[in-house]
Amino acid sequence: MKRITYAGETVLTSDEVATALVELTAALAKRGLAEAVVIPIVTASGRLDRSAELVVGMGNDVLAVPDDQEGEEPDFSAEAKTLRDHIGSVTPNRSKAVPVERAEPGSSFNDFDLELGDVGGLKPL
Repeated sequence: MKRITYAGETVLTSDEVATALVELTAALAKRGLAEAVVIPIVTASGRLDRSAELVVGMGNDVLAVPDDQEGEEPDFSAEAKTLRDHIGSVTPNRSKAVPVERAEPGSSFNDFDLELGDVGGLKPL
């Protein structure tokens, strides 16, 4: 299990949820976004039916560290899948990208030989 540190508090969750949460936070932050999410947690008394609500993404730091909690890790795989699915919804789909047309070598389309000359008093190296 992993302990999530957020806004000065810590909560305990599964490795799978912690990893997905960190990845979602990074994906949102990369796009300048933030969103509210709910993650399943294990309480100090061992209850598995609790959750934590947090805002992740731009401007929110999330730290996930291993915890030496005794006992079997809870099965929060459905919740982890929800987080991973959300990562996919905020990450651009490269398969939908428009292919770039390639010009034949020597054509004027790809002739990037620029003459810089004297630009604003600066001389090219």
